[in-house]
Amino acid sequence: MPEAKPKVTLIGRLLARPGLEFIFEGELPQCEHCRVRKACNNLQSGRKYRIVSVRTTAPHDCSVHEGGTCAVEVIESPIVALVNADMAIMNSRVTFEFSCNKEECKSFELCRPDGVIDGDRYLVGEILGNAPDICEKGKALKLVELRPL
Repeated sequence: MPEAKPKVTLIGRLLARPGLEFIFEGELPQCEHCRVRKACNNLQSGRKYRIVSVRTTAPHDCSVHEGGTCAVEVIESPIVALVNADMAIMNSRVTFEFSCNKEECKSFELCRPDGVIDGDRYLVGEILGNAPDICEKGKALKLVELRPL
């Protein structure tokens, strides 16, 4: 599957390094009057991103990030998650639903991974294998890599 086209955004200069993954949480109140706020807040809230390159531009002053911000190119990161075994078909499109609320379950973080938005559609990129633990609800689960559509 071809790699997604990178998107340019701004991030804290001290965080800007290729390979860094982060969840974009949305605009902060401190950004309201910033002249470059649209460049910082051009990603989808709740999604997981990975920096693929750092641009060599002058840093922008920022009231949120120490040392200012700089331009980076990001792509949406694939996300490792557990899905029902019948949905684990490579290159299939699935709607991810948070179906478990058992926070004490060993697999909770894989059933509700950071960067997945409940109800959004994803492409099953790779089948990574069986669930590392038996589902406490008795579901047959597979570990997969999801890519946002």
